[in-house]
Amino acid sequence: MRGKFLVLEGVDGSGKSTQAEAMVTWLQAAGRSPLHLREPGTTVIGEQLRALLLNPERDSWDAETEALLFFAARRELLRQEVAPALAAGHDVICERFTPSTLAYQGQGEGMSEFILNLDSLVVPEDLQPGLVLILDLAPEESLARAKQCGQPDAMEVRGTAFQEGVRRGYRAYAKARPKQSHWLDVTGMSPAQVFEALRPPLQQFFQVS
Repeated sequence: MRGKFLVLEGVDGSGKSTQAEAMVTWLQAAGRSPLHLREPGTTVIGEQLRALLLNPERDSWDAETEALLFFAARRELLRQEVAPALAAGHDVICERFTPSTLAYQGQGEGMSEFILNLDSLVVPEDLQPGLVLILDLAPEESLARAKQCGQPDAMEVRGTAFQEGVRRGYRAYAKARPKQSHWLDVTGMSPAQVFEALRPPLQQFFQVS
């Protein structure tokens, strides 16, 4: 039986890692075999590109360059990790995917089309996520939470206006692909409350109670 591919998305500080870990535990308790990945990262080249892209002291690049580097990491993640895992019957829980690139690098004129075209070239149809959970959070709270986790990265240092653009990008993705997208405002919610709110779409997607 082929595994299922879920992507967990959201603005910085929205709790993606915490929820991904909770989902892995929940799926294991249900007798399934999940694989937890992060993007960019996980593979050797993915981690190298992650360090480069998120370095707050790096040079400023245009959005096309950033998007191309994210998709390079994505392609290797799909080839090395996602495709073999799904074929072997493992579920995949991935923190960030194409929706993040659309939200973060897709804010300039013509960039949404550029990124969606890249997605169609790089991500085969059978490796598109079946469910995308998007955790929404007000920009002020997003940046405050991110700062609590340490030094802001190259995306977080771009400020509140940029983060508001990120939210608009996620809304655009959810509108473009409503069947696979589930939106949740997590403002003021504890991690346990967030997971309980996500439980219904998770149960429907994985067909477990």
